[in-house]
Amino acid sequence: MAALLLLLLLLLPLLLLLWRRHRAPAPGAGGRVCVAVLGDLGRSPRMQYHALSLARHGRDVALLGYLRDRPHGDVLRSGRIRLVPVAELRWLHVGPKLFQYVIKVVAQSIQLLSAMLKIEQPSYILLQQNPPGLPAIAVAWVACLFWRSKLIIDWHNYGYTVMSLSHGRNHPLVQIAKWYEKLFGRLSDYNLCVTNAMREDLRVNCNIKAVTLYDKPASYFKETPLELQHRLYMKLAKDYEPFKPRTESVSSAAERSAFTEVDVKNGHVIRTRGRPALLISSTSWTEDEDFSVLLKALEGYERYISEGAELPSLVCVITGKGPLKDYYNSLINKLHFKHIQICTPWLEAEDYPLLLGSADLGVCLHKSSSGLDLPMKVVDMFGCCLPVCAIHFECLHELVKHNENGLIFKDSSELAEQLKMLFLGFPALEGKLHNFRKNLRESKQLRWDESWDQTVLPLFGQNK
Repeated sequence: MAALLLLLLLLLPLLLLLWRRHRAPAPGAGGRVCVAVLGDLGRSPRMQYHALSLARHGRDVALLGYLRDRPHGDVLRSGRIRLVPVAELRWLHVGPKLFQYVIKVVAQSIQLLSAMLKIEQPSYILLQQNPPGLPAIAVAWVACLFWRSKLIIDWHNYGYTVMSLSHGRNHPLVQIAKWYEKLFGRLSDYNLCVTNAMREDLRVNCNIKAVTLYDKPASYFKETPLELQHRLYMKLAKDYEPFKPRTESVSSAAERSAFTEVDVKNGHVIRTRGRPALLISSTSWTEDEDFSVLLKALEGYERYISEGAELPSLVCVITGKGPLKDYYNSLINKLHFKHIQICTPWLEAEDYPLLLGSADLGVCLHKSSSGLDLPMKVVDMFGCCLPVCAIHFECLHELVKHNENGLIFKDSSELAEQLKMLFLGFPALEGKLHNFRKNLRESKQLRWDESWDQTVLPLFGQNK
């Protein structure tokens, strides 16, 4: 069945190619681009950034994908970006898993191709490679043949390496996906990727020439002013216990959160005395992030406090949605900390950068399935001048510079030691945590707009 599916994917483009020779291209396609994600648009910030950059340069954008979560307000407010929702299908859980997977791929192919052929003719289709490459690349290629458009693939990771996390690298489906990505990836007109390591791997192993476009923070990822921090904390305190004040205020009129309060004398926002440190991590709750590492490190941090270390209480916020969230929440509920509070909210798109810009430390547990991509969450944290502790993998050094803008750890015990070292003496403005933030402020890193204009805009022929 899988072989038959692949045969159909190969034959269908040839039939459409014969047909399109008798079809004149629709006029006026030069300014239109389809940005396609076979996934949730609200959780695909890089593709939202692509759409915003194209709109900024006068392109009309059809942003195509699932609409589980609301995209950023800038996308919704743009007059040049039109959301094209793709309905998520319910799968039949009947028969062998291989049969179910083939049915899923066929259904997604029909659904995605139908959506791409209903939009106005684009001059380019810009496709997010992961998730999932199968069937998205072949479908986008077929649509490009139909429209006489150019195909640009933005390689975030390899789909087959993600599949291997649950199936193993030698599983037949994984091997088919690997062959498929290499074959159909070569049929694109242009390719982008997220690291130099991935660019080299595409060149050597896939014979694909790509341009590295590092993830960069959008302009709204920045340090959050104290007044905005207070407003956010008060909003979150309505639903999440860790943001509520630890003790009653001396003045009943004072507005307080766990971290800030309004000075009744002058109305200014100040930080509360003895406030907890705010640690934040974000995740898609998938197999490539083992949050038991963080939970074990927090157990070690709690132990340091019980042994007499002068460390602050800790509020640990883990944001995101995903399949393993309930599993980890069950583990969290079994923990009984005295000095640590954990919550796992899903934040509105506009609140997430505000919380990053308010935090004291970020933690990243992303381990690339291919070893070739970098975590977007760290990019956003650095945009907010937030120091990071990140778990080690092969090309992480392209982003996190150990002892310059953060720390790299290999296991839970090493992370616990790093938390202890960074938070000793908190919140004094000295020590490594302060130096890391200072280095990030002085780094003057490129933002997304500047990086995109230098790297991607030339592929679109400037302002056509």
